[in-house]
Amino acid sequence: MWFENSIFYQIYTLGFCGAPHTNDGIQVSRLNDIIKWIPHLKQCNIDAIYFTPIFESDSHGYDTRDYQKIDCRLGTNEDFKIVAQQLKDNNIRIVLDGVFNHVGRGFWAFQDVLQHRYDSLYKDWFHINFDGNSPYNDGFYYEGWEGHYELVKLNLKNPDVVHYLLESIRLWIDEFDIDGIRLDVAYCIEPDFLKTIRTFCTEIKGDFFLVGEIISGDYSRIVNQEMLHSCTNYECFKGIHSSLNDLNLFEIAHSLNRQFSNDPYSLYKNMHLLSFVDNHDVSRIASNLKNKNHLPLAYGLLFSMPGIPCLYYGSEWGIEGLKQKGSDDNLRPHIEYPVFNELAEIVAKLAEIHKSTKAFIYGDYKNITILNKQLVYQRSFEDESILVVFNIDQSTYTLSPSQLGSYSEAIDLISGDTVILSSSITLQPYSMYYLKITK
Repeated sequence: MWFENSIFYQIYTLGFCGAPHTNDGIQVSRLNDIIKWIPHLKQCNIDAIYFTPIFESDSHGYDTRDYQKIDCRLGTNEDFKIVAQQLKDNNIRIVLDGVFNHVGRGFWAFQDVLQHRYDSLYKDWFHINFDGNSPYNDGFYYEGWEGHYELVKLNLKNPDVVHYLLESIRLWIDEFDIDGIRLDVAYCIEPDFLKTIRTFCTEIKGDFFLVGEIISGDYSRIVNQEMLHSCTNYECFKGIHSSLNDLNLFEIAHSLNRQFSNDPYSLYKNMHLLSFVDNHDVSRIASNLKNKNHLPLAYGLLFSMPGIPCLYYGSEWGIEGLKQKGSDDNLRPHIEYPVFNELAEIVAKLAEIHKSTKAFIYGDYKNITILNKQLVYQRSFEDESILVVFNIDQSTYTLSPSQLGSYSEAIDLISGDTVILSSSITLQPYSMYYLKITK
């Protein structure tokens, strides 16, 4: 499927476009800003964009008012149709955020319940108890997402709710020709709904991509033949920056082996999980790392580990942003123009290698040598084998032939140099190597 060998780029759309934090009702066509980024996306070897919520909402996008109307702060449906066509003309696919677990208080059906209460035709669209009360003193209780009552939980067992959401998806496909949906808080969603959406989308568009947000637990409970194709790999997200900060590569090596190796207990072998070093909900990788020399190495891990790499806008050139209690504004800035600096050049190179290397896209995973500050693992598919080598130390380190898997010769896909593996090799400080075995 197309998504297995894609490089994704995540845009937090409202922040990226500089929209007001709360919906002021004023229509401004800001979406066109995305078009001028297309040359940068192509330079970075991006071929799919994941847009966070773009539909009418109360504030941050995850509090939907109308699933069938582009947020007025971003523009109109016609504006996004133009943007989508420009992306498609440049061979960039489109994945939208599907916030199907809950809506905002401004959602049209919930507004009807507030007005008509018992007599509302939509009272069963939500989990409502008219004998209780809400923190907003509505005169009735309703279930909010994880205690957040500005986010009203939908009743996904109600056939009318399911029909409305599916018809919204049909509209997105028909009007914008989208290629996939990222399901927000997929770990909360009814399994039957996930099965329904998989069947529905596949019937309309056979290669339609469904990826879910899941923080912890068993990913296979939502990623399987009946539900979603992929999910967010938060375990390895944490493992990447934690291993670099603690100078303990055993952590990420353990996670990758646990998830993807050929060992009998491997959890997600042959799954293509969405891999990332940061996103709109967590601190930027440049802020998360204690040592900025490790920044290219974090991306070296991202593009060589099993999974679908996803970049977060601006992080490819190293912008910072710390998550703060009560505000994610630092993570979601308005950026008028992209930057292509030394780090972005490295990221683009690694993305290019990933896309052209079947062992990185489809290959298995095997740990070869694990030390605190050095790591060697192997990715293999059919007749192609790559040794991925890291030295995260500030000093050089010498690897013996036995620590490299006892091969004879390789070509470093990053530098283009021939490397003799039958002799000891010296790793430079803060270095990485993608060694394609030739002998």
